[in-house]
Amino acid sequence: MKVKLIGTGFGERVVAPVFRAHGAEVEIFHPRDGDGIRRACASDADLVSVHSPPYLHKQHVDLALDNGKAVLCDKPFGLNAGESRAMRDRARSLGLPGFINVEFRHQPSRVKMRELLRAGAIGTPVHLGFMFFGPGLRDRRHGWLFDDALGGGWVRTYGSHMVDMLRWLFDAEIVDSGAIRRIEVPVRTDRDGRPQRSTAEDAFSCWIRMDNGVTVNADTNFSASVRVPQLIVILGSEGALELVNELKLILHKPGEEDQHFDFPAPTGDIHEPALIPWIGALLAAVRDGRQIAPSFDDGVAMAEAMDRLRDSPLLQSSGGQGPI
Repeated sequence: MKVKLIGTGFGERVVAPVFRAHGAEVEIFHPRDGDGIRRACASDADLVSVHSPPYLHKQHVDLALDNGKAVLCDKPFGLNAGESRAMRDRARSLGLPGFINVEFRHQPSRVKMRELLRAGAIGTPVHLGFMFFGPGLRDRRHGWLFDDALGGGWVRTYGSHMVDMLRWLFDAEIVDSGAIRRIEVPVRTDRDGRPQRSTAEDAFSCWIRMDNGVTVNADTNFSASVRVPQLIVILGSEGALELVNELKLILHKPGEEDQHFDFPAPTGDIHEPALIPWIGALLAAVRDGRQIAPSFDDGVAMAEAMDRLRDSPLLQSSGGQGPI
C-alpha cells in the first residue's frame, strides 16, 4: 500500500515508521513543498496522510480529495468547525473515506476502560475527572503551536484528544462547557533568537456536560515546571475506575477488593501502543474501501466542542497579570 505523508515533524518522526512497520510504502513531503504535494496527490497513492500544521490542513485535505484519495488528517481537523464541516462535506460529495488521527482510542488501557464501562462494572457513569501536567512545551521555541491564528494552542493540540476520548468512552455528545485558557510562558524565542509573544494557550481548565448526564472536569498544563502522573477517574453509581499514566487501571467497588489491570510501558515512542493498532485498522479499511471511526464526522464534532472551549477567557497566569 502506498502512503504519501505530508509533514516533517510528528508525521515523519512517529507516524511514518508505524506505517512502514505495517508494510506500507511511505513517501514524505515537506508541508510547504507545494509542487511535491500536488504530484503526490495526483499519484497512484492509496492514502494521503496529512500531518502539516493546522492552518494548512484544509488546503492539503482538499487537494487530496480532489484527486480522489482517501485521507487521514491529524488533529485538530482544520482551524475551526467551519473548516472542518467544509472538508467533511467535500469528502461526502466525492464519496471518499476520511479519517482523523486521534489514535488514543486504541490505547490499550483506554480500550480496557471502555470495555469495563460497557460491561457495567461501575454501574451508570456519573462524572469524569482528568488531570495532566508536564513540561513538554516549557522550553519549546516559538512557532505555530503558540500562534492562535495558525491553529496553535493546547486546546486544539491536546483538548482534541480529550474531547474525542469523552465522546468515544461514553457514546455521548458534549452539550455544554466552559473553560479558562492560560498562557504559562508568555514570551518565547523563535528560531532566530528573537522574542515572540504567545497568543495561544499552553494550559487550560474546563468543565463539560455530556448529553447522557455525565459531567467532566479537566485541568492540564504542558508548560509546567515538572511532570506529575496523569490521572483519569470515572465515578459511577456502583464504583469507580482510576487510570494512572496509562499503565495502571484500577476498578474500585464498594465492599470488594480493588481489581488491578497493568499495561507495559512503551519501549519506543509513547504514541506507539495506540498508533500501532490504529494504523493497522486504518490500512485494512483503506484496502477494503471501508469507512471506520474516527471519521471526518468525528473531526467535526471535536472541532465544534473545541470552538466552544476556545470561546473562553485567555489569561496570562505567570505572575498573575490577568486577562490578555
